Amino acid sequence: MSADELERLIEESLPKLSRLNAVVCFDLTADGQYLVDARGGRAVLIDGDGDECDCTVKISSENLIKLMTGKMDPMLAYAMGRIKVRGSMGVAMALVGAIG
Repeated sequence: MSADELERLIEESLPKLSRLNAVVCFDLTADGQYLVDARGGRAVLIDGDGDECDCTVKISSENLIKLMTGKMDPMLAYAMGRIKVRGSMGVAMALVGAIG
């Protein structure tokens, strides 16, 4: 999946993320990062360096695709080290509820 297709997949998931009331960073290491600002009742992709994130999810682009399409259990992936979380675990759990 190309970067454009991945961005489209994230954009399609934004309505599910609108209730997070936080800024979430998906850190794809070498493939870049995506920041979702879900404050104010609406989730949008934003530009930034990740300093303003309440929760950072470090994940490969392949695993993010699996997560967003429901082909990967987020709790199992976290337990196996395929997902690493930095910042608010409360936001991370809300994220699981929104996309899981």
